[in-house]
Amino acid sequence: MKEIMNELERFNQERDWEQFHAPENLAKSISIEAGELLECFQWNGEDFEKQEVVEELADVFTYCFQMAIKLEVDPKEIILEKLEKTKRKYPVEKAKGISTKYNKLTEN
Repeated sequence: MKEIMNELERFNQERDWEQFHAPENLAKSISIEAGELLECFQWNGEDFEKQEVVEELADVFTYCFQMAIKLEVDPKEIILEKLEKTKRKYPVEKAKGISTKYNKLTEN
């Protein structure tokens, strides 16, 4: 991940684009790119162009990494921290094989 973040920083510095990377702008860009990713599945979720999906996914990741750079956080660290919280909200014994929201899970 560090290699990706270093490459993104170098790419942006070469173009003097950091000035456009306020957290608000990056959040908007993440949302826009996520919409373009969703558009790949708009009319038929089973008949999609994989390369198009991969490119849109890369755009989403790129803006997410740029947000991490701007906020000076380690993506690996924040993902693992959030995963631990999510594990507590969705314990295996309650959530395995179902998609119910955590606040509606009941004992098996």
